[in-house]
Amino acid sequence: MTEVLAHHGIFNDTELHVDDTGGSGRPVVLIHGWPLSGESWSEQVPVFAAAGYRVITYDRRGFGRSDKPLTGYGYDTLTDDLHTLLVELDLKNVTLVGFSMGGGEVARYFGKFGSERVRSVVFASAVPPFLLKTPGNPDGPLETAEAAKMTAGLTANKDAFFDDFTTQFYSVNGELKVTEAQRQQAIELAGQASKIAALEAMTAFAVTDFRDDLAKVTVPTLVIHGDGDETVPFEGSGKRTHEAIAGSELVLIEGAPHGVNVSHAAEWNTAVLEFLAK
Repeated sequence: MTEVLAHHGIFNDTELHVDDTGGSGRPVVLIHGWPLSGESWSEQVPVFAAAGYRVITYDRRGFGRSDKPLTGYGYDTLTDDLHTLLVELDLKNVTLVGFSMGGGEVARYFGKFGSERVRSVVFASAVPPFLLKTPGNPDGPLETAEAAKMTAGLTANKDAFFDDFTTQFYSVNGELKVTEAQRQQAIELAGQASKIAALEAMTAFAVTDFRDDLAKVTVPTLVIHGDGDETVPFEGSGKRTHEAIAGSELVLIEGAPHGVNVSHAAEWNTAVLEFLAK
């Protein structure tokens, strides 16, 4: 475990909690989804490390064990945090794996920094290219009314909201695809987030347009998604990301919910390890 200090102005130095398996293997950075933390990669870290990779996870600012500032939850700042991590740990030839909200940092990285330090990327159940349905984005899977409902629900009662959200996160057609213990673990991780961070980050992943960023992705890319994802539906997200990135690979996992890296961990890990080995 280590801490990385993300510098964004003299009054806004933020410590990020980082877990690093170390070793001389090729680095793989796992970027967690909302509203969890780096601990949500528990089904991946030991498997990828055993395969010889140096696996790094971190808690996004405002979440998990990282500092929880009042500001800095837009994707430009969040991506600066990611870049600081790569620089501070001197990571090169790295694979970035962005789950759900984390796919936004992966996309924006190319918009801000190009392919610097990056060997390949994975968009896992990820929010790009643009979630919110607008006149200019009619295929966006998130209706404005639903986004407003989510904001109102989280504002009114954080605990009740996360209870409902984690149920959808791991369910397909009302059937929970993980154990209740695994769902409770997700609720516990979500509870570590500050309410301000949760609200601001939710707005960020809903309204940020990553279409120009995806156009700049030039490295080998895997898009992996559950076909039963009810949180970030495949048709409006993963499918469009795959179509936007020339030469990208697509793995669609049958009967899997949004939290596919937990519900179908073995299948998910195999697909990602096969991609990493190329």
